[in-house]
Amino acid sequence: MQELKSVYSKEELRDNAVELLKKLIEIPSFSKDEYNTSVEIENFFKKHQIPTKRFKNNIWAVNKNFDVFKPSILLNTHHDTVKPNKAYTLDPFVPIEKDEKLFGLGSNDAGASLVSMAQVFLHFYEKENLQYNLIIALTAEEEISGFDGIEALFPQLPNIELAIVGEPTQMNLAIAEKGLLVIDGEMKGTPSHAAHPNDDNSIVKCMEDLQNILNFRFPKVSEYLGEVKITLSRIHAGVQHNVVPESCTFTLDVRVTDEYSNKEAFEIIQSQMKSTLTARSFRLNSSKIEIDHPFVQAGLAIGRTTYGSPTSSDQAIIPCTSVKLGPGDSRRSHTADEFIFIEEIAEGIEIYIKILEKVL
Repeated sequence: MQELKSVYSKEELRDNAVELLKKLIEIPSFSKDEYNTSVEIENFFKKHQIPTKRFKNNIWAVNKNFDVFKPSILLNTHHDTVKPNKAYTLDPFVPIEKDEKLFGLGSNDAGASLVSMAQVFLHFYEKENLQYNLIIALTAEEEISGFDGIEALFPQLPNIELAIVGEPTQMNLAIAEKGLLVIDGEMKGTPSHAAHPNDDNSIVKCMEDLQNILNFRFPKVSEYLGEVKITLSRIHAGVQHNVVPESCTFTLDVRVTDEYSNKEAFEIIQSQMKSTLTARSFRLNSSKIEIDHPFVQAGLAIGRTTYGSPTSSDQAIIPCTSVKLGPGDSRRSHTADEFIFIEEIAEGIEIYIKILEKVL
């Protein structure tokens, strides 16, 4: 077993990260089936003589000089992936390094964040007299917003004052993130033969109701996230051409800003519609960190920018102040032949360290 070094060069941290990411790409880790990648993560920390703890498929560790009387900063990202889509031209489980890129499933979302955070934790692990403890948690089920990932682990962690959530943000600070509210609706009508008049056609009534809500504008607009966005993503009615169905069902995908809780948004939408609505869950709320927070100010001081993110992450279920920050570009997430630039990993490690040095 190699000895833990107190100082690693930028090149060593980058090479460590790329080596780990290649190993993770080779291991399928679909949501709820992440055990093998969790073992690989454990092996990485074991190699560097860092004790880890496990809860289900979630692996976490604390810095060597952890002090129970100090607050903690959490480094968190996920090691599960979506399944590869049919448009892949490369083997998603074979890491290919080409044109300064590393190709492979999960390389961008969120493998690059994971391996970068692992090196950052290594960098700070033995440091003394920090103002905060540093904790790393590499967790499961993010891609399905599952219950056995960070949400299950969080109550077991020490006092967390700030969570840094690793997702592809081009190493700019996503200081606000939209929540997700999925609503199933049903409009009832009177079934009948299509040949006869029917003024209570469920499809026609549903179309009118949906057009009304799609034209609706929430009165409060978020500074960073803009308007609440309502998208009609599914509609179904009828089984044959000559029968007017008794009901028309649909699904609304609602991206909620920090101006509203999910429950508030649901109540407003219901007040504007005649259909019967049911929310699948209220748990994936929006999040926001204040611009004057020391971590945000530290990021701005080294030239990073801030923005509001339309995509959801585990921030939605982390019950403390959080910010989303990581290497890569979210527009590459879930695409065919996913990749990360090697330089993005190196830059990610460097920027994480620079910001944390100003805070820790």
